Amino acid sequence: MADFRPGHPSPSKLSRGSSLSLDLEPTPDLLAGAVRAALRLVPRPIIVGFAAETGSLSRAIEKLTRKGVDLLVANDVAEAGSGFGTDTNRVTLLAADGPAEGWPLLTKREVADRLLDRLAARLDARDAAAQTGRSEVRQESRT
Repeated sequence: MADFRPGHPSPSKLSRGSSLSLDLEPTPDLLAGAVRAALRLVPRPIIVGFAAETGSLSRAIEKLTRKGVDLLVANDVAEAGSGFGTDTNRVTLLAADGPAEGWPLLTKREVADRLLDRLAARLDARDAAAQTGRSEVRQESRT
């Protein structure tokens, strides 16, 4: 979803010869809504956000905290080979509970695979106590 949408959509097709002004309004913050909904769930899901930035990732660091996500995948879409319209991406993985991790230029599939590996490790760590604390199914011998 885009960050903005037309503020006053035209009810009909616009003519080519006329001048045009475009007023934009912000769209609803879906990520903030997902985080609010996740707070009611047990166990709480691990929330991952994405930030496409230009020039600097400083806004992404602030976004990680402001949005309340666990992980934020940030990239500079102005960087060559990164962002929209390419098969590759260079991202920085920001974590609420740890240091930033800059990844090299990778295919988007490799970025997705690495991200899934990080999520699986977090889920394993989060659920380890519950997994090991479960009672084992015992097979009783019949005598």
